[in-house]
Amino acid sequence: MTAIAPYGSWKSPVTTDLIVSGAVGLGQVSLDGNEVYWVEMRPSEGGRMVIVRREIDGTITDVTPEPYSARTRVHEYGGGAFLVADGTVFFSNFADQRIYRQEPGSEPRAITLEAALRYADGVLDAARGRIICVREDHTGDREPANAIVAVDAEGVAPQQALYNGSDFCAAPRISPDGKSLAWLAWNHPNMPWDGTRLLLANFDSEGRLGEIQTIAGGPSASSGWDESVLQPLWSPAGELHFASDRNGWWNLYRWRNGKVQPVLEMDAEFARPQWVFDPASYGFLDEGRIASSYVERGVWSIGIIDAGTGVLTRWDLPYSEMGRGELRVSANRVVFSAGAPDKPMSLMSLDVATGVVETLQQAHELEVDAAYLSAPEPVEFETTGGKTAHAFYYPPRNPDFAAPEGERPPLLVKSHGGPTAAASTALDLGIQFWTSRGFGVVDVNYGGSTGYGTEYRRRLNGTWGIVDVDDCVNAARFLAARGDADPERLAIDGGSAGGYTTLAALTFHDVFRAGASYYGVSDLEALAKETHKFESRYLDSLVGQYPEHQDLYVERSPIHHTHLLSCPLLLLQGLEDEIVPPNQAEMMFEAVKSKGLPTAYVPFEGEQHGFRRSENIKRALEAELYFYSRVFGFELADDVEPVKIENLSD
Repeated sequence: MTAIAPYGSWKSPVTTDLIVSGAVGLGQVSLDGNEVYWVEMRPSEGGRMVIVRREIDGTITDVTPEPYSARTRVHEYGGGAFLVADGTVFFSNFADQRIYRQEPGSEPRAITLEAALRYADGVLDAARGRIICVREDHTGDREPANAIVAVDAEGVAPQQALYNGSDFCAAPRISPDGKSLAWLAWNHPNMPWDGTRLLLANFDSEGRLGEIQTIAGGPSASSGWDESVLQPLWSPAGELHFASDRNGWWNLYRWRNGKVQPVLEMDAEFARPQWVFDPASYGFLDEGRIASSYVERGVWSIGIIDAGTGVLTRWDLPYSEMGRGELRVSANRVVFSAGAPDKPMSLMSLDVATGVVETLQQAHELEVDAAYLSAPEPVEFETTGGKTAHAFYYPPRNPDFAAPEGERPPLLVKSHGGPTAAASTALDLGIQFWTSRGFGVVDVNYGGSTGYGTEYRRRLNGTWGIVDVDDCVNAARFLAARGDADPERLAIDGGSAGGYTTLAALTFHDVFRAGASYYGVSDLEALAKETHKFESRYLDSLVGQYPEHQDLYVERSPIHHTHLLSCPLLLLQGLEDEIVPPNQAEMMFEAVKSKGLPTAYVPFEGEQHGFRRSENIKRALEAELYFYSRVFGFELADDVEPVKIENLSD
């Protein structure tokens, strides 16, 4: 029998214990013969990153022993933390950032010295017995220096610097014949999705690089913006391929006979922004066929491209979301991570000959009846300037409850990070946590998001804190006008860049009645001065050059305009965050508290940028629910540890 209860107070089987119990994050994937390797981020082990191996008979074992954690801090976001060849694994260990070599059945042993050096994105140069990788040098007081280096695979010979001619470099890739190296390079103030160059050089007899040739990238006369080149990859016959947005979309191209040629051109993205190292959204089944994932209007698919004709054949698979570049290809199979509204992100193996798909690992075991799951509705709505923005709307859903007649649900607007990321359509129990309790949720792909072409992604250039905020505000207004949300109970949350969007929306608009910032930016000037190298000039494109445009930084920083803020605010922050330092949240908390508004600050010891420990993931979600229950005035169906809310009268 359906019970009548106010929205927000519904009893739900989607508990925080369920969300964190047995959950893992699925990361980098690698193929080694018939074996599949991948990284699992395990909240139950304090966020330890464990390399896992699946053998041909289906046996799954942990490769990384405790206390090692395969995670690199190059660019702080990492990625590309391990490589494997003939069963031998090389990985960057989080605690000391040294490269370790681990042979089958043996303990890891360090092959780099203890120093302020970090390594990522390595490939094995088997002919010369070395690893070619990105090194980030943090010695001295200067800005960290990035280079392509060769590291002896046995840890005996000294390292050899191969290339250090740019602020940043990534993706060193050796040709099949071992004679050439391709890699990416870019300079401040660009981010890799703003503009990169694809470089190519031959090895000399001593393994050094000869004359460097630019294959693609740099200013584009046709588009008017720098060309963003990503994911260089050699075909089996030695033809260099890459993704480029030279036509307004990240499509696939190849270097043939001294010229760049399109493999396939269509209004779809075949790559994501390179926030982490070693992304992979395509690979070669053979010289004539390329398996690739791609996104159209926010929805992902996977298919085969005929490299000769440029014809794409889509596989009919029940997935709408692909992992952040975790796709690897061999001659007879494709291993990839994928999810759908009723399926959590999972690592899948597709037999190309038979079409049979096998699940290798799931981010979590689904233990919730489908009747409690809210499916995303793609919505398009008009935003500022008569433009169109995109989002996925999840209505409240719980078969055990209905709201009193005439009541509209509270709405939680989610502003994703990046800000070049995108809302995912894979089953997210964090969203179902809200919808099964009677909240509507709208996950906004505001201007600046990926998946809608370069022009849409570049809407945010010079307008961060304006376009993203307007789109989140207009998403809420759209759903309230449609009757799907209570205009007096609109909330917004987000993490990192999404936390900034949240704070700006609460400060500069009077639409939301509460919000929660997860490690968000409150002071753009402080971010420009204090953040790490990778993002130290990011705001040049998002806001303007600093200090030349200091006025814009002050104008758009919520910390300087708390007099405009008029609603309750929750702040959650990791105390070891190097990307958005804790003082950002602390300053905002003190300013809001001194103004007399209801506010709470929840710091987390040992957490960095993003929460990885199960107890902290659980605490953060419950804290946000408790906060809204107090400010929106609904009773909780569960016992939740209270949060100390300043300036809130009983």
